[in-house]
Order: sequence, then C-alpha cells, then structure tokens
Amino acid sequence: MKKDKREFSDREIDRIIEMAWEDRTTFDAIAAQFGVEENEVIQLMRKELKPSSFRLWRKRVNQKVSLKHEMKRSEDIQRFKCSRQRSISHNKISKR
Repeated sequence: MKKDKREFSDREIDRIIEMAWEDRTTFDAIAAQFGVEENEVIQLMRKELKPSSFRLWRKRVNQKVSLKHEMKRSEDIQRFKCSRQRSISHNKISKR
C-alpha cells in the first residue's frame, strides 16, 4: 500500500485498521485522514490481518449493517465521526 511512495508507521496502520473495523467510519473518512482509497484499505487489511479475520471483515463491510459506503448511510447522518471520537482516540480529523 502506498500513497506517493509514503510508508505508514505502525501507529498509522493500526489506526487505519481500527477505522476500517468501525461500522460507522466510512472509507471516505479514512481517505480524508490518511489519503488512501477503498481498494488500498482492502489491500492493507488483506496484508495485515489473518485470512479468517480478513474474510470476516469483508463479509461485515458488505452487509447492510455496515455504513462503510456513503450510499448505505441515511441522509440524516452528516458527519463521519462519533461525537465522542476525539476524547477516545485523539484523532486529528476530529479537531476540524
């Protein structure tokens, strides 16, 4: 996975994986913070997770429960972060 040949630190990889597992965090939010598109997130998850964990994640992302894609979200949802996110993770995108 690369973005302008940039390598991610272990901490950034952990955060991308954490965001990818969260049902309400969209791929657009991950792209906004880390500059990686959905297909790059999938490649990272495939590389970093055990095969069984990757299959579970892909199954979950493709279910109706997941809101990873903007088209699956209700029009009422205008933000892509939890109101408590900053206090939980100190995520830099929540400072906007």
